[in-house]
Amino acid sequence: MSKVFRVPVAPARGGATTAPRTPQPSAPTRRCGIAAGCLSPHPPHLIYAENPPQNEPRSTGGWETLRWAYERLRTRIREVHKPDVLIVHAPHWITMVGHHVNCVPNPRGTSVEPIFPHLFRYHYDFRTDVELGEAIAEEANGLGLVTRTLHDPRVRVDYATIGALHLANPAWDIPVVSLSANNNPYFYSDASLEEMEVLGEATRRAVEATGRRAVLLASNSLSHLHWHEEPELPEDMEREHPYNNHQYRWDMKLLEAIRRGPTAPLRELIPEHIEATASETKAGSLTWMLAAMGWPKVAGDVLGYGTIIGTGNAVVEWVPEGNHHG
Repeated sequence: MSKVFRVPVAPARGGATTAPRTPQPSAPTRRCGIAAGCLSPHPPHLIYAENPPQNEPRSTGGWETLRWAYERLRTRIREVHKPDVLIVHAPHWITMVGHHVNCVPNPRGTSVEPIFPHLFRYHYDFRTDVELGEAIAEEANGLGLVTRTLHDPRVRVDYATIGALHLANPAWDIPVVSLSANNNPYFYSDASLEEMEVLGEATRRAVEATGRRAVLLASNSLSHLHWHEEPELPEDMEREHPYNNHQYRWDMKLLEAIRRGPTAPLRELIPEHIEATASETKAGSLTWMLAAMGWPKVAGDVLGYGTIIGTGNAVVEWVPEGNHHG
């Protein structure tokens, strides 16, 4: 059933039906391509706890382990990777047919988390790298994925996209490309992550062809069973712990494999983790990111792990071979 919305896929390398693009010239000392990939979970609680001016609700803090991990990631993005663009794939921009790319030049509006509107009412205003967004869509179509570009400025950007982008770069001074999550896997049990690998390949091709230096953000939590009631004070850390030991142990199994490296074994382990924990990686963001990086042979740097309403969340960075010095 997952192939209903897909045409036959061209060979993964060298077989695109689109005409090759001419890379833009870049400074001799600046390496273009994918500088890093980051597992960047988006729970609205983290932004609520941070009290940025764009978010209306106010808090007394909380979830510091994850927020401090994001602070370290921000420093690396800003001082080491220095990207031209952040590309984010998020599970809550849901499209039922194919994959969509936001090509609105300047998305502006208010993003509200539908389950936690008392925590997340965020006023956003950012720039899109439209040329790169259109290039990703063109490459994806050439590889057989049903892909469309979005140009309607009235669209409201989902909270998972906004959450990952804010937590990685609260200054909002880096252009963005955001990709939708095709919701097919949530309805058809035989759906796989194969399409996300193809989307990753398309993303890599487009980044290289346009001469960009990009950081990828996979906006996924890990284990995803959660509480159905919250404490009177949402940031009451006395109430915060894993949903159960089974969920926690599987998160540790996945993170231990990430820390060991390389990433190739994750192609088998991610589906096992999804089956065991109802992981949000079922939306494919993590697979898309690692595939775009060519399933790098390096270990991931786990900057922090913590739970939010019982769900497991990790901030992880992968730097491809040869990119460690920017």
